[in-house]
Amino acid sequence: MGGEMIAPEEARGDDVVLAWEGRDVLAVRLPHLSDSLDHILAELERRHGMPLAQLDRKTKQSVVRLLETRGAFSVRHGVETVAGALGVSRFTVYNYINSQEEKRAEKRRDEG
Repeated sequence: MGGEMIAPEEARGDDVVLAWEGRDVLAVRLPHLSDSLDHILAELERRHGMPLAQLDRKTKQSVVRLLETRGAFSVRHGVETVAGALGVSRFTVYNYINSQEEKRAEKRRDEG
């Protein structure tokens, strides 16, 4: 996620301070969500061994599914960022998201 370890005395209000046996020993500064999205996209490129824009359609859909579960689209400009990384339009990303929502709704109907 791109967090940074810092000394506990340098911690700010939104940092996570870790304690051991009642003593603060370490603090972690988490990145802003938009920075986290960049880290997630970079990790996905490493995992697939190529730029995300070079993936086939089915794999791009699975990437969007994964990113949706990780909250990527709740970040401001998340859809635009993902679309750029995948080499597709925002409209295509929205179609991938909507397709997944339709599949989940269909599955719920079949189970109910």
